[in-house]
Amino acid sequence: MFRSVLVVLIAILVWSPRCFAQKSFVAADESAIRAVFAQQAVDWNRGDLEAFATGYKNSPDILFIGSTISRGYAGMLDRYRAVFSTREMMGALTFSDIEVQPLDERFATATGKFHLERTAAGGGDAGGSYMLVFEKTAQGWKIVRDVTIPAAKQ
Repeated sequence: MFRSVLVVLIAILVWSPRCFAQKSFVAADESAIRAVFAQQAVDWNRGDLEAFATGYKNSPDILFIGSTISRGYAGMLDRYRAVFSTREMMGALTFSDIEVQPLDERFATATGKFHLERTAAGGGDAGGSYMLVFEKTAQGWKIVRDVTIPAAKQ
């Protein structure tokens, strides 16, 4: 009986550090992903599209799905510059209802809502939902897939 209890205790001691390490790793990664959103909101609200775009992986392979499907960092930045060509059009960005779901140690998804508070001259308020895929890169967590669904106009 004592041997059985001892074996179980040893197994728990060997296994539990791995379990705790995995949980803290996931928590640290989730915090890092949430920090990407926070920094993007700061950059956007400062009117700095180039800094905002650094939340995305600078690669021709990143994918955007909205009303059209497009690829590539440079094209994304060009579209943002065209659509949000003035500070009024950019408005003030907020993210809400963010949920992060780790897929493995290198990839995670994030879902939530975005809202642009804008004047009528800037196009009026806008918002919607998103589902992003993040990849852990040497430069930190970066968005590699972006599915954005605008909210219906009321």
